[in-house]
Order: sequence, then C-alpha cells, then structure tokens
Amino acid sequence: MFDKILIANRGEIALRVIRACREMGIASVAVHSTADSDAMHVRMADESVCIGPNSSAQSYLSIPAIVAACEITGAQAIHPGYGFLSENAAFVQVLEDHGITFIGPSAEHIRLMGDKITAKDTAKSLGIPVVPGSDGGVPDIETARKVAAEMGYPVIIKATAGGGGRGMKVAKSEDDIEVAFRTARSEAKAAFGNDEVYIEKYLQKPRHIEIQVFGDGKGRGVHLGERDCSLQRRHQKVFEEAPGPCITPEERARIGGICAKAIGELGYSGAGTIEFLYEDGEFYFIEMNTRLQVEHPVTEAIFGVDLVRQQIKVAAGEPMEFDQDKLSIRGHAIEVRINAEKLPNFAPCPGKITHYHAPGGLGVRMDSALYDGYTIPPYYDSLIGKLIVHGRDRHEALQRLYRALGELIVDGVDTTVPLFNALLQEPDIQSGNYSIHWLEKWLEKNL
Repeated sequence: MFDKILIANRGEIALRVIRACREMGIASVAVHSTADSDAMHVRMADESVCIGPNSSAQSYLSIPAIVAACEITGAQAIHPGYGFLSENAAFVQVLEDHGITFIGPSAEHIRLMGDKITAKDTAKSLGIPVVPGSDGGVPDIETARKVAAEMGYPVIIKATAGGGGRGMKVAKSEDDIEVAFRTARSEAKAAFGNDEVYIEKYLQKPRHIEIQVFGDGKGRGVHLGERDCSLQRRHQKVFEEAPGPCITPEERARIGGICAKAIGELGYSGAGTIEFLYEDGEFYFIEMNTRLQVEHPVTEAIFGVDLVRQQIKVAAGEPMEFDQDKLSIRGHAIEVRINAEKLPNFAPCPGKITHYHAPGGLGVRMDSALYDGYTIPPYYDSLIGKLIVHGRDRHEALQRLYRALGELIVDGVDTTVPLFNALLQEPDIQSGNYSIHWLEKWLEKNL
C-alpha cells in the first residue's frame, strides 16, 4: 500500500480523497494555486505545495509542476479526482515514466475511450448497444446529407473529441443539416482543436442513464447499478439519483452484466462510468468516462461502498473488496449540485462566504469545501458543494432532500438552491417522469 498520495485537484473532490486517505492511514499531499492558498483542501491535507498562479493552465493543468510536487514530497501515487488531468493520457504516461502510480486506468484505456468514435467502435466490439450512427467521422456536408437521409431525421452532429455539450448540434430536417454541420465543426475546432464530427440518430425523449463499473485490471469487472442523470442544463448535470426511477431490476441486471463483462474483457483498472441514452426499454451507448464521477456519492449511498478507497486499493495492486453477487441496492439516493450562480441566468457568482451551515441528520451528506469567511475564487468551476440524501425509498429521499435544502445556509453569494426547492414542487419530479429535455423546457417557462 502507498505511504503518501498527492491529490491533483481542488475543492470538494480533493477533500473527498483526503478523507479516504486518512481513514486508510495514508499521508496526503494537496497541491494548490496561489488563489487557493487558504482553501479547505490545503488546510486538511498533511502537506501542501503551491504549484502556480491562479490560472488552471499554469497550476492544476501543469504536468511538470504536479510531477515536481510529487518528487519534492515523496508521494508515490496521484489521485486525479475529476476534471483537470483526470482523463489526460499524456499525463498518465508521464507519471509512468517517472515511476509514479496513477490512481485510475491505464493511458491506453484513457486514449481508447477519449475519442468518441473509437469508444463507440470499442463498445460495439464488446457487445454494448450503441446509437445508430455514421461509421466514423463525416468529412463534408455532402456525406453528412447522405448519412442523415439514410438514418432518418432528426439527427445530432457531435465533435469526436467533444465534451460538456460543445460541438453538438441537432438537425431536425434536411433544411437544418448544413448549418448544424458547419456550426458543430466550427465549435469543435475552437473548443478542442479538432473539427472532426460524426452523426448519430437523435432520440426524441431519452433519459440519461449511466452504469458505474469497476475493474481490478486483471480481468474481473463488476457493476454497481445505474444513476439517472437526465435533469441537465446545457448538457451539464444538476440532479442525479440512484437507482433510476424508470429502470427495472431485469433491465439493470441485463445492461449491468453487459458492462461488467466488457470491463473485465478490457482488463480495465479502477472506477469508470459507461453512459447511455435510454428510451423505450433500450440502452444506447454515448461514451465512457474513465474516472470518478461527480455524482459517485449516490452510488456509494445505495451500495454502502467507498469508491475512492477501492480505487486506491486496486491501484496499489490489492484486490477490490466486492464481488458482484454481494452487491445489493439499499434504498434510494439523490444528489443536487450546489453552484455559486445567480438565477435566472446562472451567471457565476464568486465572492466571500459570510456564513455557512451544512445540513445534517440521518441520511444527509454534504460534500463541500466551504467555510465561514472563505472567498470563492473566480477562476474555476462554480460548483461549491454536493448535497446527497439517502432514504429507504425515493419518496423518503425526496422528503429528506427538501428538509436538507431548508437547513443549508450559504450567505454572501447567490446559489442554485432556489432551483431545487422549485423543482421539488413539480409533479414530474415527484413521480420521476422526466427526460434529458425536461429541465431546459421547464427553465424556459419558469425562470
């Protein structure tokens, strides 16, 4: 087992990893920019190293600075959290060259799943169902028209190197295809430096269902059920729950079994998430995230496992602590992402926290790096906390979420708490009857 782990991240996820390290008796190293010198993860870690100025590019994304911090402190392994360098194959390769363990999958697997066309082809070969679409990239508008006509409208055009909703455009008819194609390519080039796009069938009212998988890197894989992440704004998740309100035990066993088998065949190591669109009882592969997800706590709640602990154990060459036949769902969990944003436009709202009080009580977990007097810097993501609740069933979880939101106090900045209070009053949310388009339509009418 490792003696010391460096966390190449910030905020609540850095704290999450520090807590797991402390419970396992492992020393932790925090890295931080100058803007984060007073951050909670810096205060809580056993050691800390400043790795650069405020800009992410010069600090949290600086591979030389992070490797140097490892060498200075003697850290044997790096946990990347999510975002930043968590899915950067070049970073993993550099760590391997320096004899530093990356707590996550291999560079090969990150590369394999980092390109959406390659990922889709790999999924197909492993028996994972995929959305009907083009065979690889679409080079020009003439080919795009032909592919879309054969597939049938509506279609969605996506950047092969995309993420976060950028480089994605819907064409509802032949009249839309040229503008959608050119816009998607232009956005992709600007965002990712790669203008290659592909085309898929656009599903009308799908849900976003993701399967949590875990592999030991030696041919054994398991799944830990699904999460429903359909409530999204601009392709960004805001409300996640597990198990999915619409998924039957038979569907869970079927798609989970397919994913677990695929992970084993890949020889995949650590945590990963295979994401699907789900409609009319069918699952269609979107992508695989080769890292810990923001919403991993809902899975931890219903299965009673510590996914970060398991990541560390497997990276150290130890066996994972669960078998498929011993994993069973207990109750229902929901997570809402609390952002420092001003409604109705969701404009980032950095500033000083004058008072902070985290909700508590049975079945309530608040993952946050806030404290009284902390100043939220303007340089990073606006996520300031994740409120997770767990109940015996979905109804109890919703009631507990309403109660916990009422206890949460974040003074000094605007947050998205009012959004969730409003959503909990909606019959569709109470019944679980929503798709990936539901929230956008609701926001148009209500905010």
